[in-house]
Amino acid sequence: MKTERSKNMKTLKIVIERSEDMFSAYAENAEGIYGGGDTVEEAKQSILDAIKIITEEFTSENIPSILKGKYHIVYHFDAESFLTYYKGIFTNAALEKITGINQRQLQHYSSGLKKPRQPQLKKIEDGLHRLAAELQAVELV
Repeated sequence: MKTERSKNMKTLKIVIERSEDMFSAYAENAEGIYGGGDTVEEAKQSILDAIKIITEEFTSENIPSILKGKYHIVYHFDAESFLTYYKGIFTNAALEKITGINQRQLQHYSSGLKKPRQPQLKKIEDGLHRLAAELQAVELV
């Protein structure tokens, strides 16, 4: 597996969701790849461990085709899990500046009190992608 993407590389989509007592992770586009943990980090590591077991110990006919050859992993978060995971990096004030969504609403999303509709999810995602692109262009001297 490489972190760089090439045109022929497949995408393994991993969904991370918060449940009542843990974070669960599963492959959206491949059967039999599951993980979980008390934190997002543990859930991600659990998925990577599951992939390693599958690719090293299963017979080739039992390995999902997406894991054969080159692939990269994309993590899909529900809003609550994402906001909880990155709470130490993004304050609600910072997210308000990045997304244009007020802090109170963001707090409702991160606590699970409310679920954002698709346009709000898109605003959050677009704001984060703009920030990432801006940071990619930074060079310190």
